[in-house]
Amino acid sequence: MIDLNDLLEQVWPMATQQAVPTESVSLNNALGRVLAQDVFSSLNVPQHDNSGMDGYAVCCTDIQPSRRFQISQRVPAGASPQPLQPGTVARIFTGAPIPPGADSVVMQEDVVVNDDGSVTFSALPKSGQWIRRAGEDIASGQVVLSQGTRLDAIHVGLLASIGVPTVSVNRRLKVGVMVTGSELQSPGQLLQPGQIYNSNEYVWCGLLEAMHADVRSVGIVPDNFEATCAALESLADCDAVISSGGVSVGEEDHVKPAIEKVGQLRSWKVAMKPGKPIAFGHINRQDGGQSWFFGLPGNPVSSAVAFQLIVKPFLSLLEGQGLAEVDWRLRTRKVQAAFTWPTPDSRREEFLRADVQSDKASLFANQSSGVLTSLARSSGLVRLAKGQQVNPGDWVDYVSYQDLMK
Repeated sequence: MIDLNDLLEQVWPMATQQAVPTESVSLNNALGRVLAQDVFSSLNVPQHDNSGMDGYAVCCTDIQPSRRFQISQRVPAGASPQPLQPGTVARIFTGAPIPPGADSVVMQEDVVVNDDGSVTFSALPKSGQWIRRAGEDIASGQVVLSQGTRLDAIHVGLLASIGVPTVSVNRRLKVGVMVTGSELQSPGQLLQPGQIYNSNEYVWCGLLEAMHADVRSVGIVPDNFEATCAALESLADCDAVISSGGVSVGEEDHVKPAIEKVGQLRSWKVAMKPGKPIAFGHINRQDGGQSWFFGLPGNPVSSAVAFQLIVKPFLSLLEGQGLAEVDWRLRTRKVQAAFTWPTPDSRREEFLRADVQSDKASLFANQSSGVLTSLARSSGLVRLAKGQQVNPGDWVDYVSYQDLMK
């Protein structure tokens, strides 16, 4: 068996060895896309020194306690102020440009408005107080977002704040999905004896759509060689194909020989639980290219865990993200066990479904690889080394599902 870390070091680098096609999209269509190049700002943000408070713009050397000052101008946000007249103050509002000649803002709560419309200050202001300087947030020429960033809503808003209408992004991945097994039935259909409902397809499609991939599913493929070959060939124009089941060596496991016919395959017994049998390879295309292939276990938990730990980072790298952004091992943290694990697996590291609250991890009662509720009712995975026993209070490695999907 191969250790998980060794497998990742072999497989993940292959995703970075080919160029990624790019396209230009508007900000309205940029959410979830991966930047193809660095984005630089052509302006300062804010563009001008501006007020951080509603109040009064003043020249500090003019201000004396109890002296009355006339208001020479009113400066709302978006206005273009005049130079401050000596011995006067300017009424100013949050975000408004600072008038030339003013060097401080006094917030309105510290000002007394007199009956004649003049104002009096109770304390001497400090130079620069409540002024937001030009370029304080973003300087002109600064890299605002780096190549390989997957854009979220805040990123898109940041691009809008520097006036960028379109961005160059990597093309969305096209990912094919197939689930094998004559025992599978689609939801909504009546189960026949020996059948189970197909859940893997829906888990994978949901996870892939959360990555903003273009998903093409051929659904359930029956357990026969010809149907398996036909399904694989129909998905060959995808960037990658994911299949569940059929990767072992049983008489009804046809994925391995089918891949060997239409492409190339490497398969491993990975020293991890759940998720032991993993297949990796490619499908040949008629144009001479290839589509990456992952064959995952049929058990729902095994396939979901293997997808998140192995496949999802590979796909993110394939789309142009950097290793630091997709390597979930960098986001593993220590939590305190609120459980006992007295009989660990001596040959495989284990990923236990756990719910973590206030840095304390409680296990889902049933850790079977066929119990999908263990994923639905947990917040992440506790990672145990081979043979690692756990007692309450021990510190263990943990990665949340939220971090796995970043």
